[in-house]
Amino acid sequence: MNKNKLVTAYTDFMKHLHETMEDTLHSFAEALEISKEKTRKDSNLTSDELDRVSEYVRRDVEHAAQGLSTEEDKESLSEWFKFDVELIENFALDAFLSVADKTRLELAKLEELAKAHTYHSGDVTVPGTFICDDCGKEIAFKTASEIPECPQCHGKTFIRI
Repeated sequence: MNKNKLVTAYTDFMKHLHETMEDTLHSFAEALEISKEKTRKDSNLTSDELDRVSEYVRRDVEHAAQGLSTEEDKESLSEWFKFDVELIENFALDAFLSVADKTRLELAKLEELAKAHTYHSGDVTVPGTFICDDCGKEIAFKTASEIPECPQCHGKTFIRI
């Protein structure tokens, strides 16, 4: 499987999600399904690959939305990414912020059900910094990327910081 294909699909999926949530009153779950269908038409992904990309986007948007409790917290997104937002290349940041903010409202209702998000090698994710669960090594991405095995201990599980 071509991993670049998943990264491209992730970025396209985010664009569709932003358009869907901007233009309609769909819930986040409905917008995810609509965006998944649009991405299916625009790509040659298998159903499994499309499900994986959809899950990556859902995970990242929910994780970002949990950190945006007020308008002022949008400033903290650069801390969430752990580097200046201006350094992010090739990513629709405005689209991501918009979707994350709208999703924040939905997640407030589900806060009690929220769980920690774990990332695994092979997952595709938005820019950010991750810590290896096994050894504590930090790895950072400036663009949507596939998470590799830990370069230090070959661990496969990470937490976003």
